[in-house]
Amino acid sequence: MSDLKKAAGGKAAVADRPAEKPETPQRSVRVVMLALMITMLLAMLDNLIVGTAMPTIVGDLGGLEHLSWVVTAYTLATAASTPIWGKLGDMYGRKGIFLTSIVIFLIGSVLSGMAQDMGQLIGFRAVQGLGAGGLMVGVMAIIGDLVPPRERGKYQGMMAGVMAVAMIGGPLVGGTITDHLGWRWSFYINLPLGAVALAMVTIVLHLPKRRAAQAKVDYLGAGLLTLGITAIVLVTTWGGTEYDWNSAMIMELSAIGVASLVGFLFVETKAAEPIIPLHIFQNRNFTLMSVVGFMSGFVMFGAVLFLPLYQQSVQGASATNSGLLLLPMLLSMMVVSLVAGRVTTSTGKYKVFPVVGSVLMATGLFLLSQMDVDTTRFTSGIYMAVLGAGMGFLMQITMLVAQNSVEMKDMGVASSATTLFRTLGSSFGVAIMGALFTGRVQDEMAARGGGAATEKSAQLDAASLAKLPDAAREAYQFAVSSGTHIAFLVGVVAGLIALFASVFVKEVPLRGAGPATKQAESV
Repeated sequence: MSDLKKAAGGKAAVADRPAEKPETPQRSVRVVMLALMITMLLAMLDNLIVGTAMPTIVGDLGGLEHLSWVVTAYTLATAASTPIWGKLGDMYGRKGIFLTSIVIFLIGSVLSGMAQDMGQLIGFRAVQGLGAGGLMVGVMAIIGDLVPPRERGKYQGMMAGVMAVAMIGGPLVGGTITDHLGWRWSFYINLPLGAVALAMVTIVLHLPKRRAAQAKVDYLGAGLLTLGITAIVLVTTWGGTEYDWNSAMIMELSAIGVASLVGFLFVETKAAEPIIPLHIFQNRNFTLMSVVGFMSGFVMFGAVLFLPLYQQSVQGASATNSGLLLLPMLLSMMVVSLVAGRVTTSTGKYKVFPVVGSVLMATGLFLLSQMDVDTTRFTSGIYMAVLGAGMGFLMQITMLVAQNSVEMKDMGVASSATTLFRTLGSSFGVAIMGALFTGRVQDEMAARGGGAATEKSAQLDAASLAKLPDAAREAYQFAVSSGTHIAFLVGVVAGLIALFASVFVKEVPLRGAGPATKQAESV
């Protein structure tokens, strides 16, 4: 069995880079993957656990008016730092940068658990988000180093499984921890998982050492990109909620975002070590997969937001049960991702998957848009399974094709750019679908004489809904089903855009047949 150094070296040789001499004992790729999956779980669980604990946190610390910033600070720091982590890994070595991101995430978790007021919590969540930005991109880039694209499909089911566990288990674990241990443990729970990941990555992950790049870090480009991403995320977060879409604040943020990104593009053409080398977008497949990734993020997070809301408000599910009712979508996604990965590994073919996935995604969203107050849980479960199948074909294939489209030296920036586009897609999806949902609910309630019930918010919790008179409650249920109709129809458009991009993907042979391949086959 080849060791991991040979594995990474073989992969590099495929991209015309010399293999480096191995210095470490033999290790199983599967053990490394377990360490990476624990880290991936760490990144995915956090927001879901903390979201469940937020009402208790506000009750203890106060500062209700700053509640949204607990999530926004984390999201902003994660999105803005993602491309920087990817580039640093390419320049200075993947392992050290990855371990640094885990340590920063754990420090942020400890500090957040120790916060004494809302201001401290927001600041410490930003520290936590800064580390989180390197977790997911680090996992994807390291997998790209160790496992050739042709063999990577074998591990897609693991990644989809981790995502399903996080989405189902996050709210359940968060509620249990908050009720029995207190909200601070919703942050401290990261420590044992993080310690295991840190130890396993340190011991079992061995990659060729990289010489520090001679060129200076592109600080100007990093600053402009950070400013641009921050402005965009704030626009999508505040637009239609904190501020009207046509307000001066939203207009100014939009202008800052556009100007910063235009400046970033100009700087990147001159920088010796650009944060995101623009030449990677000259590859048609990489650009198309960036579009598909953006649209899949747009759809995924919108669905996860509005499906539980529909199930609670219209179908009468509890908050816990609404999470479990997402099982058809998540299980379908996991099974399909596993099958697609195996087929890709055995045949080397992949173009059919983003095409079929986009079709199923658009079809599932159209079916979900047809739900009304009489739709049964069984019917909605079938619709969700169709959507999940589409997402299963897309979630990992987009990263696989994107990584196969660049040279090994750009693996980090390719992984971070793909992750960033998916993150930005989720921000736009939640913002656009949320704005249309809220507007439709408020319009329907006003038309039916129940506008007072949604004067402040178009999203009522179960307790507030139960207090409404029967007529107002029925009007609200109709309004929610109408709101989800328009939100999911927007998702259909996103699915069709993904389909259009997928059709033009060129099926370039997946890299493989290196020492990494042989090692992957031996476990």
